[in-house]
Amino acid sequence: MTTLINQNPVIYEASAGNSTREWREDDENEDAVDVIDAQEIFDLIRSISDPEHPLSLEQLNVTQRDHITVSDEDDTILVEFTPTIPHCSMATLIGLCIRVRLLRCLPSRFKVDIAVRKGTHQSEHAVNKQLNDKERVAAALENSHLLEVVNQCLATATSGGVVANIVRGPAPAN
Repeated sequence: MTTLINQNPVIYEASAGNSTREWREDDENEDAVDVIDAQEIFDLIRSISDPEHPLSLEQLNVTQRDHITVSDEDDTILVEFTPTIPHCSMATLIGLCIRVRLLRCLPSRFKVDIAVRKGTHQSEHAVNKQLNDKERVAAALENSHLLEVVNQCLATATSGGVVANIVRGPAPAN
């Protein structure tokens, strides 16, 4: 029997699996540049399963939209996440899942940094160093067992993150 590291995590209400963003005129223009923002990144990672519990990273409050910084102009993305406990041994695996999800979904022009939020993990420096070292990430993904675990966590992440509700203006009156 496997002992859970965090046997009783706090579960937060997910935002009903939908993202709401304002419709843009260029959304229907195939030639327009698609600007990537923090909401889109959040939508891509929020439904990733926690490696220890049958819950999403959003439900465990590991990922939050406010902890994502995107500079489309500079092609940089910073995702900060919060482990459920300060000594979480799954923090590196969670960060690896986030990194792989974004590597698979985003244009290669983006430099993605993944980091444990400051003060939320006892080994945040070591975890952050591992998550942002290309050689360590590549070596980790060559491990077939580890890659299988990552893929299991990503199996719940839908192709577009979650269903996006694009709001085109005020809802029609009933």
